[in-house]
Amino acid sequence: MLTKQLRWTLLFVLSLIWGSSFILIKKGLIGLSPYQLGALRVIFTCAFLLIIGFKSLTEIRLHQWKYIAITALFGTFIPAFLFAIAETKVSSSICSILNSLTPLNTLLIGILGFGMTFKRSQFIGVVIGLIGTAILIFNGKTSGADNNYYYALLVIIASICYAMNVNLIKKYLSDVKPLSITTGNFLVMLIPALIILSCTNFFEIVSLPKTQHAMLFIMILGVVGTGIANILFFKLIQMSSPVFASSVTYLIPIVAFFWGLLDSESLTPLQFFGAFIILVGVYLANKKY
Repeated sequence: MLTKQLRWTLLFVLSLIWGSSFILIKKGLIGLSPYQLGALRVIFTCAFLLIIGFKSLTEIRLHQWKYIAITALFGTFIPAFLFAIAETKVSSSICSILNSLTPLNTLLIGILGFGMTFKRSQFIGVVIGLIGTAILIFNGKTSGADNNYYYALLVIIASICYAMNVNLIKKYLSDVKPLSITTGNFLVMLIPALIILSCTNFFEIVSLPKTQHAMLFIMILGVVGTGIANILFFKLIQMSSPVFASSVTYLIPIVAFFWGLLDSESLTPLQFFGAFIILVGVYLANKKY
């Protein structure tokens, strides 16, 4: 009973943290380019994790480092840049809703690549979720915002990366402590992030007040929304199922939507309908669990 309560507590806390991440990205883009934002997110997170988790790296066995590197790529590195680029054209609320496809993609990848079994209702849920996604993207394309159609696809690709990540962790890293996985992930990503940052004009604009203000939002995003949240998420994966863990995306859009309202964002009635359909699909896909 205690384990069950802890699972739901972690799910709720993660929804609050990650639901707030989209607005932090939006604020960070006021002063930083998407590539600077993604790189700084990794660098700030890595600095924090090395302080609290450097000793935990010794618990990762040599043969497990390849899975640490792969999960770093799919679980954080690629999505960090995809979301930053997407939010230059797509609202934070819409990004959070499209991120709800993660459980559907987790199920699909689990079935196709990891031998996960499924029920007919779950397959129906996947189809319904895809219909809701099509409605959201189509409405974004016709609502007058430039290139929303293409930028929304970046969020979908990021959700596929997340889905790959949770399946890999469940299968190959279930015996590794969450702090070790998270610290190992970001240590692997540190050098690539520094290279990307050095290829931008960051060091020319770092002294500007606008840039420093944006960096503050990304520091919060890195430490809380990425570092601490990843530790909690990996713990949730290990004590539940991949699909249950990824169902945190049920609640993320609700949190993100209220942040969006406070920042003068809004959804059209058709977008509300598309969001509702996606969440119905996610529910059906997760029903087995």
